[in-house]
Amino acid sequence: MRAWIVESPGPIASGPLRLVERPVPEPARDEILVRVVCCGVCRTDLHLAEGDLPPRRPGVTPGHQAVGEVVRAGEDVGDLAPGDRVGIAWLRRTCGACRWCRRGAENLCPTPSFTGWDADGGFAEYAVAPAAFTYRLPTDVPAESLAPLLCAGIIGYRALRRAALPPGGRLGLYGFGSSAHLTAQLALAQGAELYVVTRDEGGRRLASELGAVWTGAADARPPVPLDSAIIFAPAGELVPSALEAIGRGGTVAVAGIHLSDVPSLVYDRHLFLEKDLRSVTANTRADGADFLRLAHRLGVSAHVVGYPFEELDGALVDVATGRATGSAVLRVAG
Repeated sequence: MRAWIVESPGPIASGPLRLVERPVPEPARDEILVRVVCCGVCRTDLHLAEGDLPPRRPGVTPGHQAVGEVVRAGEDVGDLAPGDRVGIAWLRRTCGACRWCRRGAENLCPTPSFTGWDADGGFAEYAVAPAAFTYRLPTDVPAESLAPLLCAGIIGYRALRRAALPPGGRLGLYGFGSSAHLTAQLALAQGAELYVVTRDEGGRRLASELGAVWTGAADARPPVPLDSAIIFAPAGELVPSALEAIGRGGTVAVAGIHLSDVPSLVYDRHLFLEKDLRSVTANTRADGADFLRLAHRLGVSAHVVGYPFEELDGALVDVATGRATGSAVLRVAG
């Protein structure tokens, strides 16, 4: 099979990825073998390729928003069979025994495994994954529309929960890529008033089309105090800006797995008046199941830019530069 690997992490323009031939993997007893149809391209994949997230093993295949069809199931898998459509997401395994797993916070497990980082992911023609950590997906929705929901959508949903937005509240989104444009739809469907700050003109245009009441460039400040804000862009300098933009008792959630350094905060300007600053760490399987149900019910839909399998490098460049408005998706199967 063909698979992309991270050969030598570095700037995406230097070509850190390579397309290689590998054997089709064999599923373990609790795993399924999936023929990948498409896989969403996430900023986390860019961080992995460029070395912001050092690969946890040599030659790993990135990609953690894979949609495909079950080809074979391991001996201990009882609820999935060949032909079923499934999604492979970021969270791959947890220990199931630590105090965080036992209390339903498996995203905080100290020994997790992640798709496309610890183990090979979906930028390949076939992938294996633990059945218990995959999602059964509908067959009446195009695969390319489903792929971005598996990380961009799920992590956006968790970030929205962490942002503690009150009913009908004012929500600010900093950065407007794949995750933000899905989160925006979810928040708007639930009655939020949306304000978007992003450097990308295409992102501002898409935000307005989706229903944002105001959009501004990266250095702009929303015209009214916000109740909550989510920072999707991996830029630490946005943290003080977002904290200044929220009002009394507001909350800022940082959604990314990687963030540049945060500048010094001035207590009475940024944190006083009971403002909260929160991080987001992965997600639980319950987050994924809840979001996928909500997305289906509320009609959350990804604005997809598709790329041929051979053009992963170009897709990642477009993600890095903001040229891929909405969600970039790699078409794996012809």
